[in-house]
Amino acid sequence: MADMEGATPEQLVSGSEIARLAGVTRAAVSNWRRRYEDFPAPRGGGANSPLFAFAEVQAWLDRQHKGGEVSDEVRLWQAVRAAYGEDTVAGVADIARRLAQAEPTPDLPADAVRLSEELVRSGSAASVVDGLAARIADSVGRSGSDRVTSERIARSLHHLAGALPANATVLDPACGIGTLLLTVGPRHGLKRFGQEREPNSARLAQLRADLGGQVDVSIAQGDSLCDDQWPQVRADLVVCDPPVGVTDWGREALLLDARWEFGTPPKAEGELAWLQHAYAHTTPGGRVLIVMPASAAYRKAGRRIRAELVRRGVLTQVVALPAGVAASHALPVHVWQLTRPLSAGEAATAVRLVDLTANHPDGPLDPAPHQVVEAPLVDLLDDAVDLTPGRHILASHRDYRAEYESLRARLEHQLAGLAELLPTLTEGIGPGTLDGSTVSVAELARAGLVEYGDSEPASASDQLDTDFLRGFLHSTANARRSTSASGTYRFDSRSGRVPKMDIDAQRRYGRAFNAVLEFEERIREAADLGRQAVELARDGLGNGALAPYADEDA
Repeated sequence: MADMEGATPEQLVSGSEIARLAGVTRAAVSNWRRRYEDFPAPRGGGANSPLFAFAEVQAWLDRQHKGGEVSDEVRLWQAVRAAYGEDTVAGVADIARRLAQAEPTPDLPADAVRLSEELVRSGSAASVVDGLAARIADSVGRSGSDRVTSERIARSLHHLAGALPANATVLDPACGIGTLLLTVGPRHGLKRFGQEREPNSARLAQLRADLGGQVDVSIAQGDSLCDDQWPQVRADLVVCDPPVGVTDWGREALLLDARWEFGTPPKAEGELAWLQHAYAHTTPGGRVLIVMPASAAYRKAGRRIRAELVRRGVLTQVVALPAGVAASHALPVHVWQLTRPLSAGEAATAVRLVDLTANHPDGPLDPAPHQVVEAPLVDLLDDAVDLTPGRHILASHRDYRAEYESLRARLEHQLAGLAELLPTLTEGIGPGTLDGSTVSVAELARAGLVEYGDSEPASASDQLDTDFLRGFLHSTANARRSTSASGTYRFDSRSGRVPKMDIDAQRRYGRAFNAVLEFEERIREAADLGRQAVELARDGLGNGALAPYADEDA
């Protein structure tokens, strides 16, 4: 099988990249992870955006005979990676320039020229370039993807932007390769302005618009904070997915800048500089939709600016998106909406707080009733000015007493008879050891005694007990056999071994293993319920939602 889009064995790949290589959907890759217990374990990323070792995935695909012929699109991406290394933005920009016949592209290799022209004959120049741009975003944490807005972020802001008036003006002051600027709102009929510091990204963004037939799109190159190329533009909507964690954003040279009407941003709060820059470009009634790190909602350094945004009724909504929505990390992000009042009397009197963190990153974006609250401004203007949606929604919708009583009842039920679940065991004198005569699961499978379902192996014969089989596979003895001298644990059920014994003895062991498993599940759930009850009791007693009963005997 060909190398995965130019990756090296040390690199990590996302589920999207695996899907592209194998010629399947991302859902199919997710199904492989659930169905095949030998599918490589994640080596990085988060729960919703895991990353896998390239070498392990490639070996697994070869073993499973997954994936078909490598497509021309994959070959083109490989050619770009080979010629441009990590600077794939420059490579894709050169391909776009070549297809637009805008200017010579001496750095573009001949095979990339040939493949791109072949793909255009079966599609369009815009689709070829957009497909490569999507691959840049999929290469999480590499290839300049830290400068690229993820498709999930673009989808979220497109949804939050809603309907825009005809001939509306949209501005993105940190537009990257144009993903957000070119997709928010209707495709045609808007005036769009963008600015991007990185020259290749700015050039690619403009070429994407030109190739896609999106007129009235103007993208300038430069640093928006220090060298604003659109000082006269006042937009109906400003969208922005700014760089995060940048402390060298030019604060010292901009201390007296007129854009800081809510306060001069601290050096470590560059996101608040981008927010105020975006707001300065809004027309009366215009809005800002800006992606912010979750910590911007509560960090002490930004408290004064947050308070001013709330006090003046400019901040109208904060949406906490699910973890995994951002391309370059798995942490949750927020989208802040600012609205410039048409007049002094039309400022907001409440902030709409939406918490979607429990949703799947590709799930619904319209909140359920329990995920949203309209927080009056006075409730937000405390010492912390914490704008984290979950904090206020939980307090607003939570019935502390009912939840506490429910937890107590469930905990009592779990604890009742818990000790009786543990089986009575005696000193081992039988064959229940892997040091004696054993047989591997692979041998049992070849003999037709074992079959593999969606999760764990199961007995396919009345000569073998399933609970006995699975119990020994999960035993410490088999775990030791699967641990290398360096401490690396890699378990394959086919290499696991079970003792040889008659079916009656197997069933006795199976019942014991099953009882231990049930006890383990019950005690784990009891521990979790106990933790929840402790946290709820402390929170409720501390905020006044719960109170101790009066002691009549005191």
